[in-house]
Amino acid sequence: MKVLVVNCGSSSLKYQLLDMTNEDVLAKGICERIGIVGSFIKHTTGNNDAVKIMCDFPDHKVALCKMIEMLTIGETKCVNSIDEIGAVGHRVVHGGEKFNESVLITDEVINAIRECAELAPLHNPANLTGIDACCELMPNTPMVAVFDTAFHQTMPKEAFMYAIPKEFYKKYGVRKYGFHGTSHKYVSQRAAAMLGKPVEDTKIIVCHLGNGASICAVKGGKSIETSMGMTPLQGLIMGTRSGDIDPAIIPYIMEKEGLTAHEMDDILNKKSGVLALSELGSDFREIEDGILEGNPICRFTMDAFQHRLLFYIGGYAALMGGVDAICFAGGLGENNAIMRAEMAELLAGMGVEIDPKKNETRGIEGDLSAPNAKVKMFLVPTNEEVMIAKDCVKIVR
Repeated sequence: MKVLVVNCGSSSLKYQLLDMTNEDVLAKGICERIGIVGSFIKHTTGNNDAVKIMCDFPDHKVALCKMIEMLTIGETKCVNSIDEIGAVGHRVVHGGEKFNESVLITDEVINAIRECAELAPLHNPANLTGIDACCELMPNTPMVAVFDTAFHQTMPKEAFMYAIPKEFYKKYGVRKYGFHGTSHKYVSQRAAAMLGKPVEDTKIIVCHLGNGASICAVKGGKSIETSMGMTPLQGLIMGTRSGDIDPAIIPYIMEKEGLTAHEMDDILNKKSGVLALSELGSDFREIEDGILEGNPICRFTMDAFQHRLLFYIGGYAALMGGVDAICFAGGLGENNAIMRAEMAELLAGMGVEIDPKKNETRGIEGDLSAPNAKVKMFLVPTNEEVMIAKDCVKIVR
Protein backbone atom coordinates (compact mmCIF):
# COMPACT_ATOMS: atom_id res chain seq x y z
CA MET A 1 0.00 0.00 0.00
CA LYS A 2 1.15 3.53 -0.78
CA VAL A 3 0.45 6.03 2.02
CA LEU A 4 0.61 9.81 1.85
CA VAL A 5 1.53 11.46 5.17
CA VAL A 6 0.42 15.09 5.55
CA ASN A 7 1.43 17.54 8.27
CA CYS A 8 -0.26 20.93 7.96
CA GLY A 9 0.95 23.95 9.89
CA SER A 10 -0.60 27.41 9.87
CA SER A 11 1.45 28.46 6.81
CA SER A 12 3.14 25.22 5.76
CA LEU A 13 2.41 21.76 4.41
CA LYS A 14 4.89 18.91 4.86
CA TYR A 15 4.26 15.67 3.04
CA GLN A 16 5.81 12.28 2.38
CA LEU A 17 4.69 9.46 0.13
CA LEU A 18 5.73 5.99 1.29
CA ASP A 19 5.48 2.55 -0.23
CA MET A 20 4.69 0.47 2.85
CA THR A 21 5.66 -2.79 1.13
CA ASN A 22 9.22 -1.94 2.16
CA GLU A 23 8.77 1.46 3.83
CA ASP A 24 10.55 3.21 0.95
CA VAL A 25 10.12 6.97 0.61
CA LEU A 26 8.90 7.64 -2.93
CA ALA A 27 8.85 11.43 -2.52
CA LYS A 28 8.72 14.11 0.14
CA GLY A 29 8.47 17.86 0.31
CA ILE A 30 7.22 21.01 1.90
CA CYS A 31 5.06 23.92 0.80
CA GLU A 32 6.16 27.05 2.67
CA ARG A 33 4.64 30.50 3.25
CA ILE A 34 1.08 29.44 2.41
CA GLY A 35 -1.06 32.58 2.36
CA ILE A 36 2.08 34.74 2.45
CA VAL A 37 3.98 36.49 -0.32
CA GLY A 38 6.94 34.45 -1.58
CA SER A 39 5.42 30.98 -1.20
CA PHE A 40 7.18 27.98 -2.73
CA ILE A 41 7.34 24.19 -2.85
CA LYS A 42 10.49 22.16 -2.25
CA HIS A 43 10.06 18.62 -3.55
CA THR A 44 12.49 15.71 -3.26
CA THR A 45 12.13 12.47 -5.19
CA GLY A 46 13.02 9.03 -3.92
CA ASN A 47 16.50 9.23 -5.46
CA ASN A 48 17.09 12.54 -3.60
CA ASP A 49 16.75 14.84 -6.61
CA ALA A 50 15.39 18.10 -5.21
CA VAL A 51 13.58 20.95 -6.94
CA LYS A 52 12.33 24.25 -5.59
CA ILE A 53 9.54 26.07 -7.38
CA MET A 54 8.11 29.47 -6.51
CA CYS A 55 4.31 29.20 -6.49
CA ASP A 56 1.38 31.31 -5.38
CA PHE A 57 -0.28 29.40 -2.52
CA PRO A 58 -3.25 31.45 -1.28
CA ASP A 59 -4.47 28.49 0.80
CA HIS A 60 -3.71 24.88 1.70
CA LYS A 61 -5.99 23.47 -1.01
CA VAL A 62 -3.92 25.11 -3.74
CA ALA A 63 -0.74 23.83 -2.08
CA LEU A 64 -2.16 20.30 -1.98
CA CYS A 65 -3.09 20.53 -5.67
CA LYS A 66 0.52 21.42 -6.47
CA MET A 67 1.75 18.55 -4.29
CA ILE A 68 -0.49 16.11 -6.20
CA GLU A 69 0.80 17.52 -9.48
CA MET A 70 4.40 16.95 -8.37
CA LEU A 71 3.58 13.35 -7.41
CA THR A 72 1.71 12.45 -10.60
CA ILE A 73 3.05 14.55 -13.51
CA GLY A 74 6.35 15.28 -15.20
CA GLU A 75 9.91 14.50 -14.12
CA THR A 76 8.96 14.29 -10.43
CA LYS A 77 6.18 11.76 -11.07
CA CYS A 78 6.24 8.69 -8.80
CA VAL A 79 2.63 7.42 -9.17
CA ASN A 80 0.38 7.38 -12.23
CA SER A 81 -2.57 8.87 -10.37
CA ILE A 82 -3.73 9.65 -6.85
CA ASP A 83 -5.90 6.51 -7.07
CA GLU A 84 -2.71 4.53 -6.33
CA ILE A 85 -2.59 6.12 -2.88
CA GLY A 86 -4.32 3.76 -0.47
CA ALA A 87 -4.62 6.14 2.49
CA VAL A 88 -3.68 9.58 3.74
CA GLY A 89 -2.35 9.94 7.28
CA HIS A 90 -2.81 13.33 8.92
CA ARG A 91 -0.68 14.39 11.86
CA VAL A 92 -2.98 16.04 14.40
CA VAL A 93 -1.34 17.69 17.39
CA HIS A 94 -4.04 17.42 20.04
CA GLY A 95 -6.63 14.72 20.59
CA GLY A 96 -7.32 15.56 24.23
CA GLU A 97 -8.87 12.67 26.15
CA LYS A 98 -11.02 11.75 23.16
CA PHE A 99 -8.41 9.67 21.33
CA ASN A 100 -5.96 7.10 22.68
CA GLU A 101 -5.07 5.76 19.24
CA SER A 102 -5.13 6.69 15.57
CA VAL A 103 -8.58 6.63 13.94
CA LEU A 104 -10.29 6.67 10.57
CA ILE A 105 -11.52 10.21 9.97
CA THR A 106 -15.29 10.68 10.02
CA ASP A 107 -17.50 13.70 10.56
CA GLU A 108 -17.60 12.82 14.26
CA VAL A 109 -13.79 12.71 14.43
CA ILE A 110 -13.52 16.08 12.67
CA ASN A 111 -15.92 17.61 15.19
CA ALA A 112 -13.90 16.13 18.06
CA ILE A 113 -10.64 17.55 16.64
CA ARG A 114 -12.34 20.92 16.36
CA GLU A 115 -13.43 20.70 20.01
CA CYS A 116 -9.80 20.10 21.00
CA ALA A 117 -8.68 23.26 19.17
CA GLU A 118 -8.84 25.27 22.41
CA LEU A 119 -6.02 23.09 23.73
CA ALA A 120 -3.88 23.62 20.60
CA PRO A 121 -5.12 26.83 18.95
CA LEU A 122 -2.07 27.19 16.69
CA HIS A 123 -2.08 23.59 15.45
CA ASN A 124 -5.46 21.83 15.37
CA PRO A 125 -7.16 24.40 13.10
CA ALA A 126 -4.28 24.06 10.61
CA ASN A 127 -4.50 20.25 10.84
CA LEU A 128 -8.23 20.48 10.09
CA THR A 129 -7.54 22.70 7.08
CA GLY A 130 -5.35 19.96 5.63
CA ILE A 131 -7.95 17.29 6.35
CA ASP A 132 -10.74 19.30 4.71
CA ALA A 133 -8.65 20.02 1.61
CA CYS A 134 -7.56 16.38 1.22
CA CYS A 135 -11.12 15.11 1.66
CA GLU A 136 -12.24 17.46 -1.12
CA LEU A 137 -9.39 16.57 -3.50
CA MET A 138 -9.30 12.82 -2.71
CA PRO A 139 -12.89 11.96 -1.72
CA ASN A 140 -12.51 8.21 -2.29
CA THR A 141 -9.28 7.80 -0.30
CA PRO A 142 -9.45 6.76 3.39
CA MET A 143 -8.17 9.48 5.74
CA VAL A 144 -6.58 8.65 9.09
CA ALA A 145 -5.89 11.01 12.02
CA VAL A 146 -2.73 10.27 14.04
CA PHE A 147 -2.49 12.26 17.27
CA ASP A 148 0.65 13.54 19.01
CA THR A 149 -1.11 13.09 22.34
CA ALA A 150 -2.59 9.61 21.84
CA PHE A 151 0.45 7.59 22.93
CA HIS A 152 0.45 9.31 26.32
CA GLN A 153 -3.16 8.45 27.13
CA THR A 154 -1.82 5.38 28.96
CA MET A 155 -0.35 7.59 31.71
CA PRO A 156 -1.88 6.83 35.12
CA LYS A 157 -4.02 9.48 36.78
CA GLU A 158 -1.33 10.30 39.33
CA ALA A 159 0.94 11.26 36.43
CA PHE A 160 -1.44 13.44 34.44
CA MET A 161 -3.46 15.28 37.11
CA TYR A 162 -2.26 18.67 38.36
CA ALA A 163 -2.70 19.53 42.04
CA ILE A 164 -5.11 22.39 41.38
CA PRO A 165 -8.89 22.56 41.97
CA LYS A 166 -10.58 19.73 40.05
CA GLU A 167 -13.14 22.09 38.59
CA PHE A 168 -10.51 23.27 36.08
CA TYR A 169 -10.01 19.71 34.90
CA LYS A 170 -13.74 19.07 34.66
CA LYS A 171 -14.59 22.38 32.97
CA TYR A 172 -11.56 23.00 30.76
CA GLY A 173 -9.63 19.74 30.55
CA VAL A 174 -6.61 21.12 32.43
CA ARG A 175 -4.25 18.15 32.83
CA LYS A 176 -1.00 16.79 31.39
CA TYR A 177 -1.38 15.45 27.85
CA GLY A 178 2.18 15.16 26.55
CA PHE A 179 3.37 15.54 22.97
CA HIS A 180 5.82 13.97 20.47
CA GLY A 181 3.85 10.77 21.08
CA THR A 182 4.32 9.40 17.57
CA SER A 183 8.09 9.85 17.89
CA HIS A 184 8.24 8.29 21.37
CA LYS A 185 6.21 5.31 20.13
CA TYR A 186 8.43 4.75 17.09
CA VAL A 187 11.72 5.10 18.98
CA SER A 188 10.65 2.83 21.85
CA GLN A 189 9.56 0.13 19.40
CA ARG A 190 12.87 0.34 17.55
CA ALA A 191 14.74 0.19 20.88
CA ALA A 192 12.87 -2.97 21.86
CA ALA A 193 13.90 -4.55 18.56
CA MET A 194 17.52 -3.51 19.16
CA LEU A 195 17.36 -5.09 22.63
CA GLY A 196 15.97 -8.27 21.10
CA LYS A 197 13.01 -8.25 23.49
CA PRO A 198 9.24 -8.00 23.11
CA VAL A 199 8.33 -4.37 23.76
CA GLU A 200 6.07 -5.59 26.59
CA ASP A 201 9.19 -6.70 28.51
CA THR A 202 11.15 -3.45 28.23
CA LYS A 203 11.80 -0.31 30.26
CA ILE A 204 12.91 2.45 27.91
CA ILE A 205 13.55 6.18 28.27
CA VAL A 206 13.18 8.14 25.04
CA CYS A 207 14.83 11.56 24.77
CA HIS A 208 13.39 13.45 21.79
CA LEU A 209 15.76 16.41 21.75
CA GLY A 210 15.63 19.35 19.39
CA ASN A 211 14.30 22.88 19.31
CA GLY A 212 11.26 21.32 20.91
CA ALA A 213 12.29 18.63 23.39
CA SER A 214 10.56 16.04 25.53
CA ILE A 215 11.40 12.87 27.39
CA CYS A 216 9.18 9.85 27.96
CA ALA A 217 9.21 6.82 30.25
CA VAL A 218 7.97 3.83 28.23
CA LYS A 219 7.29 0.73 30.33
CA GLY A 220 6.03 -2.36 28.57
CA GLY A 221 5.52 -0.36 25.39
CA LYS A 222 3.26 2.19 27.11
CA SER A 223 3.90 5.78 28.10
CA ILE A 224 3.68 6.09 31.88
CA GLU A 225 5.16 9.61 32.20
CA THR A 226 6.35 12.40 29.92
CA SER A 227 7.84 15.85 30.38
CA MET A 228 5.54 18.05 28.29
CA GLY A 229 2.26 18.93 29.94
CA MET A 230 -1.06 20.46 28.95
CA THR A 231 1.00 22.34 26.37
CA PRO A 232 4.50 21.75 24.96
CA LEU A 233 5.87 24.45 27.31
CA GLN A 234 6.37 22.21 30.35
CA GLY A 235 9.48 20.11 30.93
CA LEU A 236 12.96 20.37 29.46
CA ILE A 237 14.75 23.58 28.49
CA MET A 238 14.09 24.00 24.76
CA GLY A 239 15.19 26.27 21.94
CA THR A 240 12.90 29.16 22.83
CA ARG A 241 10.67 27.59 25.52
CA SER A 242 11.45 27.94 29.20
CA GLY A 243 10.42 24.47 30.31
CA ASP A 244 9.74 24.07 34.04
CA ILE A 245 9.72 27.25 36.13
CA ASP A 246 8.15 28.31 39.43
CA PRO A 247 4.55 29.24 38.45
CA ALA A 248 4.67 32.24 40.81
CA ILE A 249 7.26 33.84 38.51
CA ILE A 250 4.55 34.43 35.90
CA PRO A 251 2.24 36.82 37.86
CA TYR A 252 5.32 38.41 39.46
CA ILE A 253 6.85 39.42 36.12
CA MET A 254 3.46 40.39 34.68
CA GLU A 255 2.84 42.77 37.56
CA LYS A 256 6.35 44.23 37.51
CA GLU A 257 6.39 44.72 33.73
CA GLY A 258 2.70 45.44 33.15
CA LEU A 259 2.36 42.54 30.73
CA THR A 260 -0.79 40.91 29.38
CA ALA A 261 -1.29 37.15 29.53
CA HIS A 262 -0.60 36.95 25.78
CA GLU A 263 2.66 38.89 26.15
CA MET A 264 3.80 36.66 29.02
CA ASP A 265 2.93 33.54 27.04
CA ASP A 266 4.97 34.90 24.14
CA ILE A 267 8.01 35.39 26.40
CA LEU A 268 7.83 31.86 27.81
CA ASN A 269 7.32 30.19 24.42
CA LYS A 270 9.37 32.33 22.04
CA LYS A 271 11.95 34.32 24.03
CA SER A 272 13.14 31.88 26.69
CA GLY A 273 15.04 28.58 26.82
CA VAL A 274 18.40 28.27 25.07
CA LEU A 275 17.84 31.64 23.41
CA ALA A 276 17.51 33.38 26.78
CA LEU A 277 20.33 31.53 28.53
CA SER A 278 22.87 31.96 25.75
CA GLU A 279 21.71 35.36 24.44
CA LEU A 280 23.16 34.00 21.20
CA GLY A 281 20.43 31.99 19.52
CA SER A 282 18.06 29.06 19.89
CA ASP A 283 19.93 26.62 17.65
CA PHE A 284 21.84 23.96 19.55
CA ARG A 285 24.35 23.83 16.68
CA GLU A 286 25.41 27.37 17.58
CA ILE A 287 25.81 26.29 21.19
CA GLU A 288 27.93 23.31 20.14
CA ASP A 289 30.15 25.57 18.01
CA GLY A 290 30.48 28.00 20.91
CA ILE A 291 31.55 25.23 23.29
CA LEU A 292 34.23 24.09 20.86
CA GLU A 293 35.46 27.71 20.68
CA GLY A 294 35.63 27.93 24.48
CA ASN A 295 32.63 30.24 24.94
CA PRO A 296 31.73 30.02 28.69
CA ILE A 297 28.11 31.15 28.16
CA CYS A 298 27.54 28.37 25.63
CA ARG A 299 29.12 25.92 28.08
CA PHE A 300 26.77 27.10 30.82
CA THR A 301 23.74 26.84 28.51
CA MET A 302 24.52 23.21 27.69
CA ASP A 303 25.19 22.46 31.37
CA ALA A 304 21.76 23.86 32.30
CA PHE A 305 20.08 21.83 29.55
CA GLN A 306 21.85 18.63 30.63
CA HIS A 307 21.05 19.25 34.30
CA ARG A 308 17.32 19.26 33.54
CA LEU A 309 17.65 16.25 31.25
CA LEU A 310 19.56 14.31 33.91
CA PHE A 311 16.90 15.20 36.49
CA TYR A 312 14.15 13.71 34.32
CA ILE A 313 16.08 10.58 33.33
CA GLY A 314 16.82 9.77 36.96
CA GLY A 315 13.21 10.26 37.96
CA TYR A 316 11.88 8.12 35.13
CA ALA A 317 14.34 5.30 35.90
CA ALA A 318 13.05 5.30 39.49
CA LEU A 319 9.41 5.30 38.31
CA MET A 320 9.97 2.23 36.16
CA GLY A 321 12.13 0.40 38.71
CA GLY A 322 15.13 0.41 36.40
CA VAL A 323 15.84 1.01 32.73
CA ASP A 324 17.04 -1.19 29.86
CA ALA A 325 17.94 1.54 27.39
CA ILE A 326 18.14 5.32 27.05
CA CYS A 327 17.45 6.49 23.50
CA PHE A 328 18.48 9.75 21.85
CA ALA A 329 16.40 11.07 18.96
CA GLY A 330 15.57 14.43 17.36
CA GLY A 331 17.97 16.91 15.78
CA LEU A 332 20.11 17.39 18.89
CA GLY A 333 19.93 13.81 20.12
CA GLU A 334 20.82 12.33 16.74
CA ASN A 335 23.60 14.71 15.74
CA ASN A 336 25.42 16.03 18.82
CA ALA A 337 28.05 13.46 19.83
CA ILE A 338 29.54 15.80 22.46
CA MET A 339 26.22 16.07 24.30
CA ARG A 340 25.69 12.29 24.20
CA ALA A 341 29.19 11.61 25.53
CA GLU A 342 28.74 14.11 28.37
CA MET A 343 25.33 12.64 29.25
CA ALA A 344 26.88 9.16 29.37
CA GLU A 345 29.43 10.44 31.91
CA LEU A 346 26.69 12.04 34.00
CA LEU A 347 24.70 8.78 33.89
CA ALA A 348 27.65 6.50 34.72
CA GLY A 349 26.23 5.84 38.19
CA MET A 350 23.21 4.20 36.54
CA GLY A 351 25.41 1.82 34.55
CA VAL A 352 25.59 3.83 31.32
CA GLU A 353 28.86 3.57 29.42
CA ILE A 354 29.42 4.33 25.75
CA ASP A 355 32.04 3.38 23.22
CA PRO A 356 33.64 6.68 22.03
CA LYS A 357 34.17 5.34 18.50
CA LYS A 358 30.56 4.17 18.17
CA ASN A 359 29.44 7.60 19.37
CA GLU A 360 31.26 9.36 16.52
CA THR A 361 28.18 9.31 14.32
CA ARG A 362 25.30 11.51 13.20
CA GLY A 363 21.80 10.36 12.42
CA ILE A 364 22.54 6.65 12.00
CA GLU A 365 20.68 4.12 14.14
CA GLY A 366 22.92 2.15 16.43
CA ASP A 367 23.94 0.90 19.85
CA LEU A 368 26.49 3.34 21.26
CA SER A 369 27.14 1.29 24.40
CA ALA A 370 30.42 -0.14 25.63
CA PRO A 371 30.40 -3.97 25.90
CA ASN A 372 29.98 -4.04 29.69
CA ALA A 373 27.35 -1.31 29.97
CA LYS A 374 24.47 -2.27 32.27
CA VAL A 375 22.15 0.25 30.64
CA LYS A 376 22.22 0.58 26.85
CA MET A 377 22.47 3.94 25.11
CA PHE A 378 20.91 3.94 21.63
CA LEU A 379 20.85 6.49 18.84
CA VAL A 380 17.50 6.10 17.08
CA PRO A 381 16.64 8.62 14.36
CA THR A 382 12.95 9.24 14.76
CA ASN A 383 10.63 8.53 11.85
CA GLU A 384 7.18 9.85 12.62
CA GLU A 385 6.12 9.50 8.99
CA VAL A 386 6.70 5.74 8.99
CA MET A 387 4.84 5.43 12.30
CA ILE A 388 1.89 7.40 10.89
CA ALA A 389 1.92 5.30 7.71
CA LYS A 390 1.99 2.05 9.73
CA ASP A 391 -1.09 3.18 11.65
CA CYS A 392 -2.81 3.99 8.34
CA VAL A 393 -2.12 0.53 6.93
CA LYS A 394 -3.33 -1.14 10.11
CA ILE A 395 -6.55 0.88 10.22
CA VAL A 396 -7.41 0.76 6.53
CA ARG A 397 -6.78 -2.99 6.24
